[in-house]
Amino acid sequence: MKTIPAKLNAGAVAKVEGKLTRPSRFRSIIRFRMLYLMMLPTIALVIINNYLPMFGILIAFKKINYEQGILGSPWIGFENFKFLFATTDAWNITRNTMLYNIVFIATNLVLAVAFALMLNEMRSRVLAKFFQSAMFLPYFLSAVVISYLVFAMLGEEHGFINNVLLKSLGLDPISWYAKPEAWPILLPIINAWKNVGYFSVVYLAAIVGIEEEYYEAALIDGASKWKQMTSITLPLLMPVMVIMTLLQIGRIFYADFGLFFQVTLDTGALYPTTNVIDTYVYRSFMVMGDIGMSSAAGLYQSAIGLVLVFASNFIVKKINRDNALF
Repeated sequence: MKTIPAKLNAGAVAKVEGKLTRPSRFRSIIRFRMLYLMMLPTIALVIINNYLPMFGILIAFKKINYEQGILGSPWIGFENFKFLFATTDAWNITRNTMLYNIVFIATNLVLAVAFALMLNEMRSRVLAKFFQSAMFLPYFLSAVVISYLVFAMLGEEHGFINNVLLKSLGLDPISWYAKPEAWPILLPIINAWKNVGYFSVVYLAAIVGIEEEYYEAALIDGASKWKQMTSITLPLLMPVMVIMTLLQIGRIFYADFGLFFQVTLDTGALYPTTNVIDTYVYRSFMVMGDIGMSSAAGLYQSAIGLVLVFASNFIVKKINRDNALF
């Protein structure tokens, strides 16, 4: 039976057992002091931008008086939260926000993975880079620019669809901005056009990182391209797909304000299918100017998103621990 050498001190024994004592932890900090110094700017940035603003959570539970300040304003409990739930629009905006985001997550995942696989299979690297850049370009466009592009396509008087396509077929023009039933289809298409390029680049980077030996071995065994994709690429891409999906689930109660406000031109006729939590809070704030109600809505969205991330991650961990986010 082997014994631990006498010169092995208590700190080393604790390290072997998986427990760092205080002296060992201190020596570790001293040893890697340059790495910790490199971390300081990032830590300071996270604290300033992410943690100090959490003090503003108090606003959601107070009736803000600008003369008294945040701490001096009177507490009103959950009165601000009733603003979201006590109106007839509460169910409509919550339903729209969730359903749109579920559709966005699904379409972005499927289309981005599909385009990443196709780009990876292109023989010409020059063409692959061109298509990749062309797909990525819409991601950098602002919502205002996209709203003008959409209006150029859908406008009743000068829109491309009405004046070129429908007129050439002898059909009457369509008032797209007066048809709320059309936008549950149009908005996912516009969102996919804007964001699929970004997600496809992320998945393409993950595909490029897969070892070539896997494909060479599959090729020797006579596997087709389809078999290689289903048996090698997609299984190895699954962890990245799960992580990206979990990150999007965390913001499932947040809506792309520019997409729902600017692209729809804030048209009242479209509210039944385009009004979401963010646009509703914005319009209410512009009318009432109550910052407490806006803060309550933001806290509600963040809290639900946090619960959904933990719940989704728990389910993923039960299925496959290696694919979990944490």
